Amino acid sequence: MKQFQYTIKDELGVHARPAGLLAKQYTSAITIEKNGKTCDMRKLMAVMGMGIRQGETITVTAEGEDEAAAIEAVEKFLTENV
Repeated sequence: MKQFQYTIKDELGVHARPAGLLAKQYTSAITIEKNGKTCDMRKLMAVMGMGIRQGETITVTAEGEDEAAAIEAVEKFLTENV
């Protein structure tokens, strides 16, 4: 299992669709956790339902055979886009 924390900088919060598409490229389970709530990053409506806003900190976890590559890609995506 690999994980990291990230504080959202974008004023619009998490861009759910691009994040979900990125997650679908990997076989590992990728989840987002905020304030005790967790959702599968592949599920657009669930990610949107988290209501992740600018200034909030999330924890992203990847677990599976390609977890290292998945967590690296998600962290890069968030840093560059959110």
